[in-house]
Amino acid sequence: AGAAMVARALWALLAALRAGWCLLPQSGYLHPDEFFQAPEVMAGDILNLQVYYPWEFLSNSPCRTVVFPLMTSGLTYWVIKSLQQLDVCSSCINSYTLLVSPRLLFTIFSFILDYSVYRLAPFWGADPWKALVLLAGSYVTLVFYTRTFTNTLEGLLFALLMVLVSSRKSSGCSAELRSSSLLGVITTAGFFNRPTFLAFALMPLLYWASLIVDSQKSIKTLINDFLKFILCACFTAFVFITADTFYFTSVSLDNLYSTNKSSLIDVIIQLHDKIVITPFNFLSYNLNPHNLALHGSHPRVTHFTVNGVMLFGVLHILAIGAGFKMLKKYVHQLMLVRWCYRGLPGLSVHSEGSPTLLLFYFVPLAFLSLFSHQEPRFLIPLILPLVLFSASPSRAEKWKLLIVLFNLLGALLFGCLHQGGLIPCLFHLEQLIHSPASSSHPQHYTLLFAHTYMPPRSLLNIKKTDVHVEVIDMAGAGEETLCQTAEQRASNFTCSNCHIFIIIPGTVRATITKCGVSFKNETLIFPHLSMEDPPQIPVLSSGNWRSQLGLYILELNRDH
Repeated sequence: AGAAMVARALWALLAALRAGWCLLPQSGYLHPDEFFQAPEVMAGDILNLQVYYPWEFLSNSPCRTVVFPLMTSGLTYWVIKSLQQLDVCSSCINSYTLLVSPRLLFTIFSFILDYSVYRLAPFWGADPWKALVLLAGSYVTLVFYTRTFTNTLEGLLFALLMVLVSSRKSSGCSAELRSSSLLGVITTAGFFNRPTFLAFALMPLLYWASLIVDSQKSIKTLINDFLKFILCACFTAFVFITADTFYFTSVSLDNLYSTNKSSLIDVIIQLHDKIVITPFNFLSYNLNPHNLALHGSHPRVTHFTVNGVMLFGVLHILAIGAGFKMLKKYVHQLMLVRWCYRGLPGLSVHSEGSPTLLLFYFVPLAFLSLFSHQEPRFLIPLILPLVLFSASPSRAEKWKLLIVLFNLLGALLFGCLHQGGLIPCLFHLEQLIHSPASSSHPQHYTLLFAHTYMPPRSLLNIKKTDVHVEVIDMAGAGEETLCQTAEQRASNFTCSNCHIFIIIPGTVRATITKCGVSFKNETLIFPHLSMEDPPQIPVLSSGNWRSQLGLYILELNRDH
């Protein structure tokens, strides 16, 4: 009882940390997709801000559904826009609310994971509060599940699938029909969010199908269950396709109908060629090896050997060890005993080590490993089966200290250090651009970003109608290109109210000094760790370590 009370208190503390750290906010920048797959697009559409629309949302071949961005970032931006219009607050829309409001919604959604673990733990033979502490203490939950990734939504939908199929045994008939309908809705929604969701949904759906077949019900009841699933899946697909088609084609049925004076059937026929099915575009693009290579190619074992360890540490290693032991035992039984006397060996849900639960972990991992582009965040939905497996009696007890240290390091690295200067830099520039001095005397700002992740322009809070701010993203440009651009900007420096800022990591600071330009101001934002331009270990040990782990905002001197 005492241990349970301690676990509950620890979970409550970690849950408060999750919410509080989101509000601070976290400065780490994990990947451009956390901005450019939802918040950046919605800021442009709903708040009419200057943004950068990624290729996935271009109308010629859209690869991302707009439904989830509208339901998440779009909803939060609509709320803060409405509050400002109602004069509830005069400046509701600023860089802080633009960053934190969508993250806060995702943080609230992340507690679906906690609910799922609490519901599933008894079913899978795990201690609920140990599992909750493992989940809440993981830096994956603290950092990745509070960010606006499609992978985050994928993990939440996977958790809901597991809850539905695992609780089916004790459900009544009406609950089973409702469960079948919800499974159809969630599976299809997950597919439209990310087509890779099918890799995660495979085992829950197979488990659900096996429960239906083993339930010894009439054929009519079995057909009814599957029919409910299919009908709800088709209806959900229709909703997503309709929403995406109208968003990406900007076609109004009313306008089309009034223009052509046609029947509704004629209108639908004319819209047929404009139908947008984003998952098909996604698959068409990503099944092309050349396209995947543009985003980076990795060995097929990267998920197993690197990404799993990077995200889950010793828990991933323990799962691999347990998986090999169970596979060895299964093959041994197959060859020596059951093949001859009892038929093929089965996998029991409640057998020692929960082999079925390991399948929920390793089957998606294996399918995702078939693709050459492998990023760690693709695996974050697997935290749920892994935590349930690891919370079984005495499995991870002796590794407690290592687990704590690993997650502290992960939270520090990805929540604070990784590209950690870019978001505070945008906050600083937003305040500068919107300062009273800039408002009374119009200024022109050129912001040149080099060797950083893509800057989300929405955080600068610039209206589309404003032309006094220019953002140039030079990505990882070489020294010659960088110097050429800086010198060109400096030579055209004729406007008295013009300001040119170069934003560059401390590790590349020496490069810009060779360009023959001078600076009148420089601001150092600490910390900032660029893995693309990492600091040298000998330099870190010198007195220059703060500069190496910082991001510089350099203002060009107009008197040059």
